[in-house]
Amino acid sequence: MSPFETLLTALKTDALLQRDGAETLYAQLAGALTEAIRSGALQPGERLPPHRELASELGINITTVTRAMAVLQEQGLIESRPGRGTQVAHPRQPAVQFQSAPSDAPGLIDLSVNRPATDAYNKALVALLPRLGNDPRFSGMKDYHPSEGMPWAREAAAHWLRTLDVPAEAGNLVVTEGAQHGIACILRAMTAAGDTVLADSITYQGINALCRSLGLNLVGVDGDARGMSPQALSEAIATHAPRLLFLVPSIHNPTAITLDAQRRAELLAVMEPHDDLWLIEDDVYRALLEHRDDTFITHRPQRTFYVTALSKCIAPGLRMGFVVAPPAQVQNIAATLRIDCWSTSPLNALIATRLIEERVSDELIAHQREELRARQALLAEHLKGLRYQASDVGTHAWLHLPEPWNASRFARLCQEQGVGVLPGGAFSLRQDQSPNAVRINLSAAKSREQLVQALDVIARLAQQGHLHMHDRV
Repeated sequence: MSPFETLLTALKTDALLQRDGAETLYAQLAGALTEAIRSGALQPGERLPPHRELASELGINITTVTRAMAVLQEQGLIESRPGRGTQVAHPRQPAVQFQSAPSDAPGLIDLSVNRPATDAYNKALVALLPRLGNDPRFSGMKDYHPSEGMPWAREAAAHWLRTLDVPAEAGNLVVTEGAQHGIACILRAMTAAGDTVLADSITYQGINALCRSLGLNLVGVDGDARGMSPQALSEAIATHAPRLLFLVPSIHNPTAITLDAQRRAELLAVMEPHDDLWLIEDDVYRALLEHRDDTFITHRPQRTFYVTALSKCIAPGLRMGFVVAPPAQVQNIAATLRIDCWSTSPLNALIATRLIEERVSDELIAHQREELRARQALLAEHLKGLRYQASDVGTHAWLHLPEPWNASRFARLCQEQGVGVLPGGAFSLRQDQSPNAVRINLSAAKSREQLVQALDVIARLAQQGHLHMHDRV
């Protein structure tokens, strides 16, 4: 019996399709096929029967099959070509697709993407813009600028980073179009196709997409409740001889774990003997923290690239990121940026510089922190009794779903109920180990009231759905 015939038998016997379930039939069918493809049970190139034939076999409406297949096609899991029918798609580059902005579709509260928790930045921008023309640096807005950024912008960024206990100087800092752009510049400057990069086995989607697009071998390193495991890192280094390690030490995306001082020291001890191992320290959430442990670049400055941005703490629309690099590598990063866009926007740089110089940036960060603290309190109130990881001032939370929930199905059911969350599989570097969890971006709700509405849906589905599914077994 072929793998698809095995799956079809399970579907026909209602082992996977629950006609009286809380989830629609097309979503269940899409979920079953998705799991079969991601687990490798259905291999790339395997043909699927025509929609009408599959509907007849399962005793369901052809429209149900068509809608399920549309979901898989949107995800790039299947492809249909004239004369060849529908088949499981071969992985595309980049393998992981992710949204860059939340959806504003009517009836949807999208908590799957970060956005500022308040409009404080917009108000600060309205007050600042009329005064920019009087700034002596404004005359240069029409010109090309150095690829590493204007000296005044680098100096302001370095000053701001030093207030966060980051050892930064203007001379070893490059201004980028956000943290993702900074990471991309580092990878292109420091790696070649076929090199291995290590990261948490559950990690930020952007590093996965970047590594796939550059032909890099991205390997997951297991961790525990305190973050990446030193033992697992040591074994991964010995096994894979990696070129580079990627870490998110503060309010990790998506798990919200912040590495404590002891775990940082343990990981540094593992890295110490390996002078050929470079580190990307992606610390975009550090500014939100009120207590901050030493950065990795403080202890390993010659082998660490420190990456941050104003996106998570002030506003992603500003598109202002910073890379603190070993002095010998600054021009390599700048040369890579020059290929991308010649130089970053001087207007954005001037806005960011003025916010820092006038200490408005401190006020905006404090305002965001206060709002996030209030939203985390709402999370604790409405998800009481459920297991999740969060930070008191984090933009997101990591909800562990009770058995027998499946993260992909839970996310689809939330979507049907008007709430967008991202399933754990979107962050996993191992298709055979998809975490049974979802990321909830608290900051994405346009108001606390909207957040409460969304959390009520999430809690109700997690708790009632859990009981309902147990009743069916």
